[in-house]
Parts: sequence; structure tokens; C-alpha cells
Amino acid sequence: MAKVRDFVFQITCLSKTLSLIWEAAGGWLLAWAMLLIVQGVLPGVAVYLTALLVDRLASAIGAGGSWKSIQPLLLPACLVAGVTLILELLRGASEWVRITQAEFIQDYIKSLIHKKSTTVDLNFYESPDYYDRLHQVQSDAGSRPLALLENIGSLLQNSITLLTMATLLLSYGLWLPFVLVISTLPAFYVSFRLNHRHHGWWEKTTVERRWVHYYDTMLCHSTVAAELRLFGFGSHFQSAYQAWRGRLRVEHLRLARDQTLARLRASIIAMMTSGVAMTWMAWQALRGLVSLGDLALFFQAFYWGQGLMRSLLGTVGQIYGNSLFLRKLFEFLELEAKIAAPANPIATPINLKQDIGFRQVTFCYPGSERAALQNFNLTIPAGQIVAVVGSNGAGKSTLLKLLCRFYDPGMGSVEVDGIDIRNLSPEELRRKISVLFQSPVAYHATAGENIALGDLSEEPSLAEIESAARGAGAHEVIARLPRGYNTLLGKSFCNGTELSGGEWQRIALARTFLRRAPIVVLDEPTSSMDSWAEAEWLARFRTVVRGRTVIIITHRFTTARHADVIHVMNAGRIVESGTHDELLARGELYACSWFAQVQDDTALPSVISAGTISHTHLA
Repeated sequence: MAKVRDFVFQITCLSKTLSLIWEAAGGWLLAWAMLLIVQGVLPGVAVYLTALLVDRLASAIGAGGSWKSIQPLLLPACLVAGVTLILELLRGASEWVRITQAEFIQDYIKSLIHKKSTTVDLNFYESPDYYDRLHQVQSDAGSRPLALLENIGSLLQNSITLLTMATLLLSYGLWLPFVLVISTLPAFYVSFRLNHRHHGWWEKTTVERRWVHYYDTMLCHSTVAAELRLFGFGSHFQSAYQAWRGRLRVEHLRLARDQTLARLRASIIAMMTSGVAMTWMAWQALRGLVSLGDLALFFQAFYWGQGLMRSLLGTVGQIYGNSLFLRKLFEFLELEAKIAAPANPIATPINLKQDIGFRQVTFCYPGSERAALQNFNLTIPAGQIVAVVGSNGAGKSTLLKLLCRFYDPGMGSVEVDGIDIRNLSPEELRRKISVLFQSPVAYHATAGENIALGDLSEEPSLAEIESAARGAGAHEVIARLPRGYNTLLGKSFCNGTELSGGEWQRIALARTFLRRAPIVVLDEPTSSMDSWAEAEWLARFRTVVRGRTVIIITHRFTTARHADVIHVMNAGRIVESGTHDELLARGELYACSWFAQVQDDTALPSVISAGTISHTHLA
């Protein structure tokens, strides 16, 4: 029953692949099919004409070398030459069409993979199973439709040619086509079995191949180069790479050895079977029952037929094998995101008028039993600058992920102007939010393009890009670059210029500010800035975000103190709220952390003696 289900799935997979190929390059597919059909018929025509030519040549030899005896040879000779020339021209045309449609198909499949990888939920990226699927798709399944297409083309062409050859052989004996089939069955079994075994090995070693790819990246990537040299673990990674590669190599070579031996055994059986048929035909010729032309036709037709039959059955095995690989592609493309727009989404508010609310929110990350937020409540009034501070793991960045609806809470709700964001379109919601992430991406593009990525839908002008850069303190950095806003950033490509961590952060800030969204979330916006750069940025910060609702997630209290209100998080809860001065006056967790971070040790005794901070909180 399982084998029946597997067979049905392979047929379904084949149907999906053909549909995918048609969507990618339907016109080219039709042209290619027509060329294959013609190429399938012509070899049989060539064999028939060759037999005719041999018979007439035998007659001409017996009649001498006169012009009259040569004339009957001219037409079949010209026809054989013409068919051969046409076959060569068609092969060239077919190859060009195949390459063209292959380019379209490969680009189309890549676009499907890219689209899926950019729309799946973030929780997929926290699953090893997802990375296994992605690696399988990127490493092999993406090219398998092209291989399957070539298999189907070969099947079509060879089937037509085989039918013409079998028709020619039937005139010499009804049993000959059956001998042809029997001689190639061992090769078919070997191909089918080995394709199945190879797919099983490929699927089983996904994790091992991912480790090989990981160590290969670590040994060659610029982000690891400095630590690799300083700590001297290059040889350690090389050894790890070679160990994983060694295991894969041994298994792959064992598979190749078994494949070679099995094919050799199948070839010996085929040779012995075909030897019987060819000996019988030679005996018929010696008895004078067939002509030299008949003998030439038989040998060509049987040789062609055997090769075609072996190729045909091998192709069927390859189609089966490729469909096994393609199963992973379609499984990947059929992944469904749970974070999706409702059937009838509510219109997202153009501007925030009331507040952002976290109402009794409880949330655990996928695969974790520990709650990042537990019965969490927080209200952020519209138009305010709010800072959220706390230790690592307190749940600060989780607020950002829930607000952007990268995840949905297990319990409770996140609301914008009283509307549960699950009732909004995720795309429309995210258009209303601009975010500086804790580890912003350094895009390899010009400085201007890096900033413009913040709002490509509006096609920002250079003046708008410069304004955002000035607000983030990035304009001065860019002005010092060789080509200003046209300077390529990063060293991965020719003529690129690398920036420091703080300079990259300013570029990312400019990208955030360019997006004229009513809600701005800044996750550690000054973490890579020195104190001078931070002070300079804070001086202009309120002007840049005027009229917007801002959430600052930070460890730096020198940044947090500029907010209208500060919320202190601990273990997934808000434990304190107030302005900077109010929180200092309370002498609790915020005040303790403030003096530990900002003041020197000599200032603490006087603060304690004044009763501002209790010994309990310091403890």
C-alpha cells in the first residue's frame, strides 16, 4: 500500500513539474518537443535508406563501374547525406532551445524559492528542519526540474526512434523486438534501484552536507577572518570540514562502486542476449536468405534499438529518481505561513491616534518552554517617546517582534488604536512601522541605495535620502567617502569601501528614518556609537521623530533618559515605569543600574547615605 501511495505521489509530482515548466517556458517547450519528434523519426529513415544504398551498391559492384550502374546509387546516397545533415542541424537547434528554456525555468524556480523564503513565518528560521529543507532545495532540487525535462525529452525522442527501429525489425521475425526488450531489462532494474538508493543517501546526509557547507563558509567568509587568525582555529575548522567530507566521500564512493559493478553485470547480460540475435541473423545471411542490405539494416536497427531501449528504460529510472528529489522542492513550496492576513482585514489606521497596547500577552518562542512574556501589559500612548530597558533576556526585543507581527502571542493581544493586529493585513501593518534592528544588515550597495532601501515603494529622492542621513548623523560619514552617496559600501565587490560598526549603524538609522512611518522602533540605536557620537545624535533625535510614536529598546540609560517615559523590564514583566528623574528618586532597580552604569564608584556612598538607594536594592 505504501508503494502504491509513493507511486501516485511520483505521478502527481511529475504532473506538477510539467505544469511548472509550462508556466516558466511554455512556448520554448512546444518548440523543443517538435524538434525532438522530428529527431526521433529521422534515425529510422536513415537506417532504411542505408539498407537501400547497400543493396544498390552490391548490385553496382556486380555490374561493374559504369555510369549506368552508378546512377541508382545517387538518390539514396544524397538522401542519406541529407538526412544526416538535417539531423545535425536539428541537434544544434534543439540544444539552443534546450539551453534557452533551461535558463527561463531555472530563473522561475529560483524566484519561487526566493518568494517562499521571504514569506514564511520567522519561526521557520528557528527550526533545523526548515534549514534541512532549504539546503535540499538550494543544493539539488532547484536544478532537478531541468534534469527531469531532459529526461522527458529523451524519453519522447527515443520512444519514437525505438518504434521505427522495432517496425524495421519485425520484418525479420516477430520475436526480435522481444529479445530487444529482454536484453535491456537488467539495465532498467539497475537504474531504478540505484536512483532510489542514491536519493535515500542524499536525503539521509542532509545534515552532514549542511555541516560541510557551514565549515566551508567559516573558512572563507570575511566576518570570521579576524577571529580565525587571532585565535588560530583555522586548522580546527579545516579538520572538522575534512572529517565531514571524509564521511560523505567514503559513502559516495561506495555507492559509485556498487553502481559501476551493477551496470557492468547488466551490460554483460545485454551483450549475451544480443549476441544470440546477431548470430542468428548472420546465419540467415550465410544461407542466402537475406541480402547484404538486410544484414546492414538489421545490425544498425538492432544496435540502435538496444541502445535506445537501454537509454529509454534508464531514462524512466532517472525520471523516478528526479521526481524523488523534486518531492522536496514541492514540499518546500507548499509550506504555509501561519502569520497571514485575515479573510476580511480591517483597514490599518493611517496614523496612530490612541496608543499601542499589549494586553495580557503570554508568549513562548517556538521550541521553548520558557515564557518570554507572561501576562504582559503595556500601553504606549501615541506621539510619545518611550524607552524600554532591562537586562538581556528580559523580553525587550520580543515586544518588537510581536508588534511587527513576526509572531502571534499564545495568549492575549497586541493592539493598535484598540484593534487587534491579527485583524489587520501584516503587510499594511508593517508599512506603518519603521525599525532599526539590534544587528542591522550591512547591505552591499551604494550609500544612497542603502538608505533608500528603507522605503523603496516611495522612490525617495536624493534630497530625502540626505535629510534622513543628516537626522541619523550619517551625512558627515558619507561626505567623506570617495564618491559620496554613490560609493559602494562593503569590501565584497570591486571598489567597495568598508565602514566601522558605528558608521554602519548610522546608515541603518538613516534607513529607518527615511521610512515615514507613524511608529518607529529602535533596538539598541546607539550600541555601536561612541559617547561623542551618541551625544551628537541625541541632540537632534527629537527633531527627527517629531510627531511619531517612538519605542527605544536599549541598555544605555544615557539614551533612555531622553524618553518621555521609561519602562523597566525584568523576567518578561514591567517592574517600574516613570521618567528618568522619577525612577532615580524611587531608588529601585533603575536607579541602581543607572549609578552602576553612569556614575563612578565614589559617587555611590553619598547617594546611599542620602537614602536615595537602599542597601537592599544594591544587593
